[in-house]
Amino acid sequence: MDVVKRWLLLFLKGVAMGAADVVPGVSGGTIAFISGIYEELLDSIRSINIRSLKLLISHGPRVFWRVINGNFLLVLFSGILLSIASLAKLVSLLLLSQPILIWSFFFGLIVASIIYIFRQLPHLRWQEWLALGIGTSIALAISFASPAQGSEGLLAVYLSGVVAICAMILPGVSGSFILLLLGMYPVIIEAVGEFHWQLLLMFLLGCASGLMMFARFLSWLLHRYHSVTIALLTGFLVGSLLIVWPWRETLEVMIDSHGREVVLSSRLLLPAEFGRVTGLDPRTLLATSCMAIGLILVLGLEYLGGQRRKL
Repeated sequence: MDVVKRWLLLFLKGVAMGAADVVPGVSGGTIAFISGIYEELLDSIRSINIRSLKLLISHGPRVFWRVINGNFLLVLFSGILLSIASLAKLVSLLLLSQPILIWSFFFGLIVASIIYIFRQLPHLRWQEWLALGIGTSIALAISFASPAQGSEGLLAVYLSGVVAICAMILPGVSGSFILLLLGMYPVIIEAVGEFHWQLLLMFLLGCASGLMMFARFLSWLLHRYHSVTIALLTGFLVGSLLIVWPWRETLEVMIDSHGREVVLSSRLLLPAEFGRVTGLDPRTLLATSCMAIGLILVLGLEYLGGQRRKL
């Protein structure tokens, strides 16, 4: 029964990661980090290499599966893929119909994540502060970048998968937001919703390629320079707060090749100013409640992650 509960919890964490990855500005890596599975995820991906493939040939699939932590990867990625396939349209609709509430929820989630991660770094040296500043600067630079025009070419879709997956496993750097900057977010979301299997296959191949390369590098950093790397990842989270700030005024938009609006630039506003400038209801009370829900969710995931590490 304990094993069933453990795999069910892992599956739900995968569902949460997939839901986060669908939203531009939020990273599934954040969910993995705060739920206590981040380093195990990187190490498991890193274990898929030439050595494990040789074991597959010489000792059979059972040994190979055990070496790569196959049950962990299967359960987690099942949750991620199911979530992305089922929630892509829903999240897109919610972002259009309830943007303030959705962004408020993720803002609260990220703030709580920053607090949680800082608790893992009780002794900050100048190296950690420098890494924190670098991570914040990178995330801010990404948040202020202008989106490009996307393409439905198979090579462009493949390369977007390579780049996006690197961001998806970084806490605070959203793969969906990177896709938005590349102009590929509408293309991929439409491919998921309409099941354009050729585009999806190329995107998944790109994701697999990027994941295998980048996870190894990130796992190496965490093992060699753990506290500095954690500080860098925390900086990514701090910088990403601007991306998900709920109240903003759109300054410039672009119409892409599919007739969809893509925001090129915007201005962050306080709730009262947002209401005055836009004439829209800032929904301050509801938005604050959504932020609180995000905070509570992180605390719950932190608790569950701590319980799992005790097993």
